[in-house]
Amino acid sequence: MPTPPSVRSVKIGSDERGGWTSERPRREGDAPPRPVDVSTRCRVLAPSERLRYSPGNLLLIVSADASESVRFAERVVEERGAVLSLAKVRALLAGRVTAEEIEARARELLDAAVLKRLSENHTIVLALEGLDAEERERYVRLAHGLKRPRHLILLEVPREQVPEQERAMLNELRRALDAGELGLEGFQTTLRLSGGAMAEVKRIAFQWPRED
Repeated sequence: MPTPPSVRSVKIGSDERGGWTSERPRREGDAPPRPVDVSTRCRVLAPSERLRYSPGNLLLIVSADASESVRFAERVVEERGAVLSLAKVRALLAGRVTAEEIEARARELLDAAVLKRLSENHTIVLALEGLDAEERERYVRLAHGLKRPRHLILLEVPREQVPEQERAMLNELRRALDAGELGLEGFQTTLRLSGGAMAEVKRIAFQWPRED
């Protein structure tokens, strides 16, 4: 009678235990879902006296000086009702809510206004305060979810107007913009304007190209 083959035992080291195998499939909920990929191809624009974007797009204007973003937008954007900012919302809330509530309420109302305009396919020009990437991402993801194109303009200001804590962020944003890397953040076009080029911009219009 043949002798049955002996069963070999395999010792697993403690550093190898707990790994994934087909016998221990992953369960739903073991890891958080990955965020939606918003990256796209990005084109770096050249300054021009008149800039044109398609209607229904989202344009973010950013600067190390928050007041400069608002002034620029209000000076050059033809569609006045499209320009939104925290400063405008705070002004509307002044005297209506307490000082402790105003910041949270302003952000809540601004987000609601952006979402409403995007949902209705209206143009939005949003003058952001500061250079925080998370702030940009918030609105890029709103627009991406509704399939609205996204654009960014960076306004350069004199070095003395740049807060010390934002200089590293400005340098990185400037480098990524010039290299065409802001497509990774979800922007289809970007534009950097310094003092002279900023003054040369006379109008930003949201119009479809004319048919010849």
